[in-house]
This record gives sequence, C-alpha cells and structure tokens, in this order.
Amino acid sequence: MTRPSDTGTSPLMVRLDAESKQALVKAAELRKISLSDYVRTVTVAQARREVASAQEQTIQMTPSEQLAFWQALQAPPELTPAQKRLALLMRGES
Repeated sequence: MTRPSDTGTSPLMVRLDAESKQALVKAAELRKISLSDYVRTVTVAQARREVASAQEQTIQMTPSEQLAFWQALQAPPELTPAQKRLALLMRGES
C-alpha cells in the first residue's frame, strides 16, 4: 500500500457546513469525478491564479465580481452630511 508521503501528496482536511458540501458533491457529479478530484482540480487552479495575479500585481475577478465592481463604479454612494463636511475641511473650505 502506498502512503501519501511516498507519493509526494499530503491530506487536507476541510470543515464545511452541509449545504456547502452538498454543492461540492453536486459539482463533482456534474463533472463525473470524485469529490476529492473536484476539490483538488478547482481549488488548486484557483489558488494558482490568485498567486500569479498577486505576483503580477493585477486584480482578477470572476464575471459576477466584474459586474458588481462595474455597477459600484457607475453608482457612487451619496455622501453623508458628515462626509461632506469632512471634504470641505480637507479642501480648506470650512
């Protein structure tokens, strides 16, 4: 029998709520792979993208994150009276 240390791999334990685990199980079933293979495939690929992005000092977002970011830029928040007073103070217009 081959032990994980013999193959260069090591186990990873993750605690999930039932709903999260069921989502992973369903996603693995859709790809017709084991839950372990699904978690390994998806999380390692995502981790590698995030590391590469950090090294390049760029931001990578999912399509839904891009949409939320764009919508936030298109509808800037209304400043509160306190924020407006602070802006005046910072500009020296108090």
